[in-house]
Amino acid sequence: MTYSEAIDWIYSTQNFGIKLGLDAPTELLAQFLAFPKRETKVIHVAGTNGKGSTCALIDSLARSHGVRTGLFTSPHLVDFRERFRVNGEMISEELTAGYLTQIRDMVSDWEHHPTFFELALAVGMKYFCEMNCELIVLETGMGGRLDATTAVPADICVLTPIGMDHSQFLGDTLAKIAGEKAGIIVSDAPVVSAVQEKEASRVIAVQANKMRAPLSVVTETVQSYSVGLAGEHQRENAALALESLYLLGVELRYDAVRDGLSNVDWPGRFEIVSAEPITILDGAHNPHAAAALVETWREYYGDLKPTIIFGAIESKDLGGVLDCLTSITEKIIFTPIDSPKTVQFSDVQDLDSMKGVDLVKVDNIQEALDIVKLKNRPMLITGSLYLLGEYKAYVRNVEHVPTSQ
Repeated sequence: MTYSEAIDWIYSTQNFGIKLGLDAPTELLAQFLAFPKRETKVIHVAGTNGKGSTCALIDSLARSHGVRTGLFTSPHLVDFRERFRVNGEMISEELTAGYLTQIRDMVSDWEHHPTFFELALAVGMKYFCEMNCELIVLETGMGGRLDATTAVPADICVLTPIGMDHSQFLGDTLAKIAGEKAGIIVSDAPVVSAVQEKEASRVIAVQANKMRAPLSVVTETVQSYSVGLAGEHQRENAALALESLYLLGVELRYDAVRDGLSNVDWPGRFEIVSAEPITILDGAHNPHAAAALVETWREYYGDLKPTIIFGAIESKDLGGVLDCLTSITEKIIFTPIDSPKTVQFSDVQDLDSMKGVDLVKVDNIQEALDIVKLKNRPMLITGSLYLLGEYKAYVRNVEHVPTSQ
């Protein structure tokens, strides 16, 4: 297949939906010879908020210490290849097409076809293996216990702050969700956890004890270094990253830590894309993330009120997110996302949090940007990483192919 054909093929596999479980990805990785080599270390990161940022921080810090890294994250914003990076560089189109062609031919007669996410994981793991990565950093897709990434044996397990998340798959209480996230813990592998709510903390401690896995709860934040990601919460994520690498045995050096923390790049997390007019992108999609976004906005811009462009998919707590965001704005422009799972305008307009807010409906991100540009106002685009992807594709004048995984 050409690269374009390969991308069309893997996107078509989204029709197989989401299937949690380890048997299928384990078999896929085994048949594709994509498990990491014995000498390769793996750090596995799960949680509700800060997973991607923590992965990016671990990756950047490891590279600054001379470690050859493979980074697997999801979802991507614009380009499918964003999910796979070796030493910070995306996989090539040629390799992507080659791997996907091999996998397509291999699974063509399988009774149970792999899902989009399982196929993406196989591409990443094969790439990291063939590129001789010394450290692989894996971000879970959803949950942990039955997430495809958990099929890969981990040397360090990291748990970022846990909250209500994907309740339809993971459970309707914080304890149940924490149990799914803590399911990444494996026997004898150190566990690094952020400070958690009491209910989640108890679940993690029990699971770590059951697996005889030493547990480190990181209570301090990084204050002595400049962190290239905005917000106090990123200093918490940086502390998780440093503890993870320390437990892995990396000999941390002041200059390398300084460079790794200051040079980290993770788009879509309070990303300042323009200073005049102010334009910020942030994929806050739940109340915890929205609260962190509001705190960071005030840290940077005080009482300045942005026009917010908002769109979301299957929000777990739409009202909670908008309750936070309306504390810093008087105007919200709602745009649907190009996805069958998009939140609709009717889901937003009757919320109590919309009282007293100038709420405007548009059909797409282009219309929303046109409105803001006419007023030359500070702009905050938020609610979903998928919306941020649509924005980036529009400003780059490239096609945006919607994905839900």
